[in-house]
Amino acid sequence: MSDFNESKDNPLHKEYGIRSNTVYILRKMAEYQPSVLVLMSLGLVAGSILSYFWGIFGKFVIDIIQSEESAAGESELVKVILIAGGIAAVLTLCSTISGSMSWYRFINVRMNMINERIAKVLDLKYELLEKPDVLDVAERASQATDGNNNGVEGMMRRMTQLGESTLTVIVTFVAVTVLDARLILALVVLTVVQYLYYRHIIRVDKEQVWDKLSGSWRGRHYMERITQDFDFAKDIRLFHLSDFLTGKFNEINAFFVERNDFHHKLWLRYNFVTAAAGTVIKALVYTVLYVAVLKKDMSVGNFTMFLAFSLAFSGALMNLLQRFGDYKRASLETDDFRSFLDLETADDEKDCIPIPEADSYELAFVDVSYRYYKAEKDALSHVNLTIRPGEKIAVVGLNGAGKTTMIKLLLRLYDPSEGYITLNGTDIRRFRRAEYYRLFAPVFQNVEIFAFLLSENIAMRRAGELDLERAGKAANEAGLEERIASLAKGLETPLTKIVEDDGVDLSGGEKQKLALAKALYKGAKIVVLDEPTSALDAIAEQALYERFDEMIGDKSAVYISHRLASTRFCDRIAMFEDGHLVECASHDELMAQNGKYAGMFNVQAQYYRENPEVSESGVIANA
Repeated sequence: MSDFNESKDNPLHKEYGIRSNTVYILRKMAEYQPSVLVLMSLGLVAGSILSYFWGIFGKFVIDIIQSEESAAGESELVKVILIAGGIAAVLTLCSTISGSMSWYRFINVRMNMINERIAKVLDLKYELLEKPDVLDVAERASQATDGNNNGVEGMMRRMTQLGESTLTVIVTFVAVTVLDARLILALVVLTVVQYLYYRHIIRVDKEQVWDKLSGSWRGRHYMERITQDFDFAKDIRLFHLSDFLTGKFNEINAFFVERNDFHHKLWLRYNFVTAAAGTVIKALVYTVLYVAVLKKDMSVGNFTMFLAFSLAFSGALMNLLQRFGDYKRASLETDDFRSFLDLETADDEKDCIPIPEADSYELAFVDVSYRYYKAEKDALSHVNLTIRPGEKIAVVGLNGAGKTTMIKLLLRLYDPSEGYITLNGTDIRRFRRAEYYRLFAPVFQNVEIFAFLLSENIAMRRAGELDLERAGKAANEAGLEERIASLAKGLETPLTKIVEDDGVDLSGGEKQKLALAKALYKGAKIVVLDEPTSALDAIAEQALYERFDEMIGDKSAVYISHRLASTRFCDRIAMFEDGHLVECASHDELMAQNGKYAGMFNVQAQYYRENPEVSESGVIANA
């Protein structure tokens, strides 16, 4: 376990310890850039020797100069200078090669670890992405790989520094002990005291600054995103949101400023302690050497060598403990990264069975309930509903009635809190999610456009892997034919201007037609439309629904709409209220029952009767 106790504000966070993290990072380097391990070893050996090399060289030079044999001394001096110069050149070259060839390899290892983090995000179950604890540990993992010389890359960089300092301390320890064992003790005590204070600063800084800021990063990133996102630009300008958003950003930023002030005051105090300790250490070293010269008749050459050894020892010991503190901090952030990658999720895909091949499928909700994380009541309660093969069923109800929750359960983005859902009589949890997802072609109300080609947005495949003719057919059937014809590059047009300067932005209605095209291209056996026509008017919505119903043929379909007239063509209509399925039958049967559905339909029919384009029965004329 770690020497420092990590903040317990997130139950998903784990502590692996500095030893475990060191082995973990070494394995990652060996996996992604094995040559960097050789370069690190080369650099730490060369750097260690260079820290005291010139002191040894100076001793020999001074001894030769003080030699009584001047002629032999000159020859010996030249030889020593040439040898020392050659050794120094080799050591410097090795150190330079190590430094210049290691840094980008560290970055490469970190980039591969970022890929691991992204893959983990993409692999998480959908419902986990809505939990604050998961979002927080994911944000911490992101910060651990953001390239600020902390986190995973910080551990890699400081391994060389620690190795170099450790080797220097070992080599110089013997020399300083020979000079005066008491000096070693004094240097160790002073350095350890300084390190303990440094470790205290690291712990306080991590807990009081960076841990407390981690949850605020999401708010800051969100504010930065929406102020630069074209989709928000109209509302910001038309509703004069500039001052409002600036105020919100300032509120978030004020906390950052306050924590950063605290951070800098911490380190200012530490710098004073460091300066004082360094002065005392140098004074002790020179005092011991002067005493040795006066009382032990130490030669000038030995004075020079022992001075180099003593300062190298004290500097290396100080650097060792300081860098160990930095290393410890980087290790704590590596805990954040590993906590996210090792995020424990229930393995609900053990002993899965293949989905049986069939022309059509029957889905059934069996006493299904679902409660959101930390919610006080069920969003969906004890629902029993069967979607028969080839059936078109509409799901209706007021906002908050449970319609979207029901769809997310149907698609297995969520798993029921109680009850179960079956596919042809088998609990859907017996199937792998990836296989189950292939059965559905969903179209959601909020259509997200990727900064890819238009054809890639339809096929959800890379350009070289998609069927361009099929993508064009799906687009035409969804009503995008005229829009595509107006584009110079047609289906090869990039969407949005985020990546490509000649990218095209689609209107709200065009985005929803694109989503329909995506569903048509996928050609799954079950189609789900979660209010995808909210950007269309009532006439266009019913026309599109009925046309889409013709296009999908005998496939099963689930339609959600707040306009009841648009879905009256469905085989059955499921009416939800406050998380309960209150009615389910055909439109005519529900109207005859004169219940909840009929009441809601009649309220909307008042608009239809006033609208000359709509008949009294609620059917839009000439659709």
